[in-house]
Order: sequence, then structure tokens, then C-alpha cells
Amino acid sequence: MGVLSKLEPEKVFTFFEEISRIPRGSGNMEQISDYLADFARKRGLAYLQDERKNVVIIKEATPGYEKEPPVILQGHMDIVAVKKPDCDIDMEREGLRLAVRGDEIYAEGTSLGGDDGIAVAYALAALDSEDLRHPRLEAILTVDEERGMEGARAADLSLVTGRRMINIDSREEGLLLAGCAGGVRVECDLKLSMEERGGAAIEVILGGLRGGHSGEEIHHGRGNSNCLFGRLLYRLTRRLPVGLGEVRGGTAANAISRETRAVLVAGREDAEELLEIIRMEEKEIREELGSRDPEVYIKAGALGRGTFSCAGVRDTRRAAAFLAALPDGVQGMSQDFPGVVETSLNMGVLDCVNGSLRAKFVLRSSVESAKHALRDRICALTELAGGSNTITNDYPGWKYCKDSPLREKMIAVYRKMYGRDPKVDGIHAGLECGILGSRMPGLDCVAIAPDMKGLHTTEETLSISSARRVWEYLKAVLEEKDSSIEACPLA
Repeated sequence: MGVLSKLEPEKVFTFFEEISRIPRGSGNMEQISDYLADFARKRGLAYLQDERKNVVIIKEATPGYEKEPPVILQGHMDIVAVKKPDCDIDMEREGLRLAVRGDEIYAEGTSLGGDDGIAVAYALAALDSEDLRHPRLEAILTVDEERGMEGARAADLSLVTGRRMINIDSREEGLLLAGCAGGVRVECDLKLSMEERGGAAIEVILGGLRGGHSGEEIHHGRGNSNCLFGRLLYRLTRRLPVGLGEVRGGTAANAISRETRAVLVAGREDAEELLEIIRMEEKEIREELGSRDPEVYIKAGALGRGTFSCAGVRDTRRAAAFLAALPDGVQGMSQDFPGVVETSLNMGVLDCVNGSLRAKFVLRSSVESAKHALRDRICALTELAGGSNTITNDYPGWKYCKDSPLREKMIAVYRKMYGRDPKVDGIHAGLECGILGSRMPGLDCVAIAPDMKGLHTTEETLSISSARRVWEYLKAVLEEKDSSIEACPLA
């Protein structure tokens, strides 16, 4: 008997527990993909398992629903597989250890994989149901969404006929997502001439920042240690002849950098003035960031005196000017969703090793032209500084569509069930809706999900009661015919 066997809806939680027994971190997709294909075979459902291991499963309409528009149920089968340091689970080979605490499901010592295991569970429960009335159902279950949406880019969609898609990869119950940001990654590379220079080596550590996800939390205005270091370096090079030895900042391009460490080489007679400038800059930054990043600090100390390898003074000034000129953070707000960011960028990683200064950015926008304009701006600044650019992982956003029959239907069903309207919003992060929409012209999308917390962390939880309500809502949407909605116009 499973840990979730007594929970309702039974089918949803049974399938959720079954797939949780299968290791399915991004890049480890074969076993879960084969499970889904086997699910379809055992039930006599048409399916397609492509070379990348994406799976499409078809279930024809039940009697009386043959003329209704087909509905696509879409989600991804991979999870962000992380565990606590003392956890003994091999997430490449072992499943999760699910547990229940009050109204929450969690996994002992690891991430839960509710993102996006709940989408797979809902889709399988709908496809397996014997009493659910529905139009033709087309489940698109993709691989490797969490590492660049690679599955959605390459999925074989030849069996798919529908143009109404319910994506189950949102963030909270009662929220209908109707737009998301697209993205692109830009890596800037600036070559610096290295030399041997006598003087004092000074280690600088700029840290204590809160960081966060570069999409979901960019609007909080938190400090980015890489950008703040660029600002500091520019101030220093305008006052003193400084050489840049090395830099390492940030851990991932899509995370707001929390700490940057650098080694600078200054003349023996300039070391004290350099430390004084750093102290003044720390005070200024602390006052500027205030409660957004109250723990920010800049620590500096001498590593020793002697001869050190570093970029020449002129090239260090060029690097400092380049870093100081680069934009960062929110660049524009959405016209369609008040309070939601439209366009932003984040310098998630900065390093300088052996004379190669590299800055790695994630750019996001729900407007393709704005995303491309920002990309071009970064590239132009790099070129002006004498560097080069590499562009990767360019994927389209999902632009808000004012005319959405699916969204109108889902709002009407929600109002009928709960006596109030759901919240309709956009998200400044990537969903597969943008990529699939670019591949299926005329695609009408809405994204939903039950309440989940701590996504991508070992503290991830899924609300049992919310999962039940969202399942009932999803069933009601599938069972509601378009003719019934037209008889109940929106307010």
C-alpha cells in the first residue's frame, strides 16, 4: 500500500506516487518516458514516443463530445533533482520517499517533483478515467523542461490536432496564467592583456546578498554582486592604477548573484587608499539597498606583497567601463499584466581566468522584439569594448492574447464553481507554452496548477486539498461544452 493510497482523488495520487518511484531528474528521462508509453499501450491508446523521449498520448472523445474542440493537456516529466547533504538517496537511480504532513505532501531529504509531476498525474488520471466526459484529449508530456525546454523544442507533434492547450505548470490555485516571458542567454567574452606587476594583492569579497530567481524575483530590486563589483571596479580604476587579477561571481546564469570574489593588484603606495575607497563604497551600497539587502558587505584584505599576474592598468579600466555600462534588472513592465515585469536581464555569472573576462546573462521578455533589442544592446556594448558574444537557448515568450475562447471558458467555469472570478495574470519566467505556440500557429493556452511551495528545493510541498480542488476544476472544464458557456456570457 502506497503512502498516498488513502488520499483523494485516488487516481491522481496513485499516479503521482507511481511516477515518484521513477528517478526523473533532467537528463534522466528514459525510464519515465518508457513508463508513459507502456501506460498508453496497456490501455489501447494511440501514442507517440519520439527520439528525444517526449510522449504524446491520445484519447478519443466520449459520446456526445465528438464535435467539441480537442483539448491538449501539457506538462513536463522531468524534475529539478536536489537533495540535502545528509540524504543517502541516489537520485540518478532511486525514486523519492514521499511523506504526508497535514495537508502537504513532501519528499524526505529531496525535492518533491510536484513541478511538474502533478501535471503528469492529472493527465494520466484523465486518460485513465472511465466516467469522465470529455472531448478528444491530447497529452503532450515533454522531457528536460528544466534545462532549457529542450523537449518542447524537439517534440514530434504529428498526432496533435488540437489548438486549445491547458498547461499544468503554473504556481498557485485560482490563478490562470495567460502569458510568460521568453528568454535568451548571452555570454560576453573580453580578452585582457596580462602582465607581471609588482605591488600588493588585495582580495575583495562582495557578498551577503539575498539573490533569488532571475525571473520570479527580479522585480524585488535586490543587489547583484557581479554588477555591484563592476561598479566598484570602475570607481577604483578612476582613482588608482589597478590591475585585475581574477574574478569569480555567481553560480548560475538564471540566479541573481549573491557573492563575487576578486583579486586586485595595486601599487604598494596605493593599497591604503584602495581600501578606503572600498569602505566608502560599502557604506554607499548598504544605504542604497536598505531593507532589500540589509546584510550586504564588501570585505577587503591584503594577500601579500610581491609580483603578481594581472591585467594591465589600461585593460582593467576597459573591463571596468564595460561592466559598469552593462544594464541589469528590470527594463520594462508589462502593459497587459499590471505589476508584472515585461523585460529584464541578469548577469548571473562573472569570471576572469587567464585574461578572459566572461559575463553570462539571461535575458527575459514577454515581447520578442524587446528581448531581441536588449540582446543586441548587450552585444553592441561588448563589441565596443573589443569583445565577442555567444548567444544560446533563445526561446519565444507567450504573448497575452486578448481573444482567447479557452480562457473565457475557464473563467466562466471557475465562476460557476466558486462564485468569483479567478485571477488572470502573466509570469516573468519561461513556460513551454511559448515554444509550443511558435510550433502550432493559433494555439490558445491557459496555465493552471494547485498550490505548491519551495519549488526546486528540498523544502518543496504540494497541497493535498488544493490538488483535489484543481482536479475537480479541470474535470469541469473538460466536461463543459462550448454551447453551455455561450448560454452563460461573461460579466
